[in-house]
Amino acid sequence: MIRLDALTKRYGEVCAVDGLTFDVRPGLVTGFLGPNGAGKTTTMRMILGLDLPTSGTVTILGRRYQELEAPLRTVGSLLEAQALHPRRTARDHLLYLARSNGLPDRRVGEVLELVGLADAAGKRAGGFSLGMCQRLGIAAALLGDPEVLLLDEPVNGLDPEGVLWIRTLLRDLAAEGRTVLVSSHLMSEMAVTADRLVVIGRGRLIAEGGIGEFTGAATEVLVRVSEGAGFGARLELAGAHVRTRGDELVVTGMTAPDIGRLAAAEGVVLAELSPRRASLEDTFMELTRDSVEFGGVR
Repeated sequence: MIRLDALTKRYGEVCAVDGLTFDVRPGLVTGFLGPNGAGKTTTMRMILGLDLPTSGTVTILGRRYQELEAPLRTVGSLLEAQALHPRRTARDHLLYLARSNGLPDRRVGEVLELVGLADAAGKRAGGFSLGMCQRLGIAAALLGDPEVLLLDEPVNGLDPEGVLWIRTLLRDLAAEGRTVLVSSHLMSEMAVTADRLVVIGRGRLIAEGGIGEFTGAATEVLVRVSEGAGFGARLELAGAHVRTRGDELVVTGMTAPDIGRLAAAEGVVLAELSPRRASLEDTFMELTRDSVEFGGVR
């Protein structure tokens, strides 16, 4: 169990994390989502004791990270996959971690086999691809057979086989009763990996809940009209949120019958009016649209 209580981090006048309160429960894969600059990495660094909170608390199994007697046996983490000595081999990198934490040498071979790097054990990390670095970072996170795992963007650089592998691994680890927190920008992957989601924006909690609450509850309506821009503006005046996608309007916050009635009142001919379940990506975009710091022109 990871517990955050009013966790806050300020850098001068900038509030990177603002009063976050949530739990990460054992036995589940918890997806940690938010736009760039939302505060996800800062939050994970505070969980791991790398940054000190300005206020609030964060505990792992009821204790601060600094109070854990054997951190690597309790918490495994991956924050920066390429933070490796380029001239050190994969085996030596893990041996250093194992011996400095009182772990048996045999564990190195076990995790290299688990992540698919057994044949690359004697190769220097400087020659690794991003995907191989990710696998080595995950091996380091698993070295102490920890109860808690924190992984920041673990699928970066992985090919389709690697993505499927990490998805299966995370779900298997959670099924063993471990606490798994994973951040990602890949909504399609989170939709099939996570059991529970925590969404933040501008350092604040926006939403949390089971994956079904995000993918099953939200409905959007696909609208096609000959003059989409004008009707889209009218829908927004009526309280809907409208996204333009080619010649389509994707409408949330208004039902299909209400859209139809408005179109009839405005004399607008609808070529299509199709309600459908929103994807996790659609729901995420809707939740965080007011929290995006760096957005392109649409």
